[in-house]
Amino acid sequence: MSKTGLLTWLGLLVALAPAGAQAPLGLERAVQLALERNERGRTAQLQGEAADARVAKARAFFFPDLTLVGNYTRRAYQTVREVGGEQVIIQRRNVLAPRATATLTLFDPRALPLYRQARRERDAAKLNAREDRRLLGFEAADAFLRTLSAEQVHEAARRRLDLAEQSLADARARFSAQLVGSNDVTRAELELATARHQATRAQGEKESAYLHLGYLLDTPVAGSLVAPQELLQIAAQPPGEESPLIEGALRIRLDLAASQRHAEAQAAAAGEPLRRLLPSLNANGQYRMTNEGGLSGRTRDWSAGMDLTWSIFDRGQLWADRSERRALARIADLAAQAAVRRAALEVRTALVALTSQQAAIDQAQVAAQVARVNAAQTAELYRQGLTSALAVADASARLFEAEVALAREQYGVALAYLDLRSARGLNPVGEE
Repeated sequence: MSKTGLLTWLGLLVALAPAGAQAPLGLERAVQLALERNERGRTAQLQGEAADARVAKARAFFFPDLTLVGNYTRRAYQTVREVGGEQVIIQRRNVLAPRATATLTLFDPRALPLYRQARRERDAAKLNAREDRRLLGFEAADAFLRTLSAEQVHEAARRRLDLAEQSLADARARFSAQLVGSNDVTRAELELATARHQATRAQGEKESAYLHLGYLLDTPVAGSLVAPQELLQIAAQPPGEESPLIEGALRIRLDLAASQRHAEAQAAAAGEPLRRLLPSLNANGQYRMTNEGGLSGRTRDWSAGMDLTWSIFDRGQLWADRSERRALARIADLAAQAAVRRAALEVRTALVALTSQQAAIDQAQVAAQVARVNAAQTAELYRQGLTSALAVADASARLFEAEVALAREQYGVALAYLDLRSARGLNPVGEE
């Protein structure tokens, strides 16, 4: 089929799709929607733009200032004098006097450390903005998996409700046949009421999970969710050795790089106060025009000059600023060191959690399988009159608890794996 024909068929499929239908939502698409539509993702981009603007503002220090001023004066009288036999206007009634002034800093010892500080803070702000977007992706992925878990719990509650309805029907039939007492019917009715209560709670938790996911994605989530089978399979595999994971995290984590850039910025700022002991040199020039020549008769003029400024004593503010900034630089350096130790701890903690979850899911799978067999056998024994309704209700409750535990452990492994990826500085899905 040609490309044109394929596009035509796709157009027909879209046109014939039911109104309001929504395609199934996958994990990667959910993360992408969060980064595109959530306000935090767009705010992070704007923070990077603001950081660039601050650097441009600091760089402007190295360029000249140019000012244009236009002055108009209206006087009550015009002054005229006779000079050398000629009438000379000393002061006009209407005076126009435009002028242009340019100022350029030739040397200021404070400029370089302040510019270096602005650049390092810009780098830190951009890294923090990227880190905020990365964490937003993990938050969306966590919400996606928790919604899937809530769906599984709701399905387990529905199965328990169906089983309770069938058990009540069996109990009433056996009671009508006078094979059991009314207590079996009462017990089956109690189990049905409990199952309905659990189903209602599971439905509410599922709807709340969908609302939270829709809030993060900034779009209603009405279609079904696609379970990330590849992620679930990878999460079940051994995570690897601890040391290489920690080394990789310390190498690529954006928040650690941002902390280091902030410490470098504070160190640059700490070197600025001592530069004030050196003089600064400025050049200035001015060009003037006027329609009032006066005695000289010149209507245009210019001037140029240089200013040397040397602050001999500023009432001790220099030394106070130096002490404060050195302390701030030390604080930033300690914060960067603490961030490195915290990152290593997060990797170790995530490894322990993932290992525990992997062991727990194996146990949950065994428990769920045994509970299913037990529920089926107990129901069959009740139909044969070999056990009581109490045993059927107990088996149904245990099956529900086992299935809920399995659903939570299954997606708990995926959540633990995502926590490990987050601690390592990776993205929730896709390329790093």
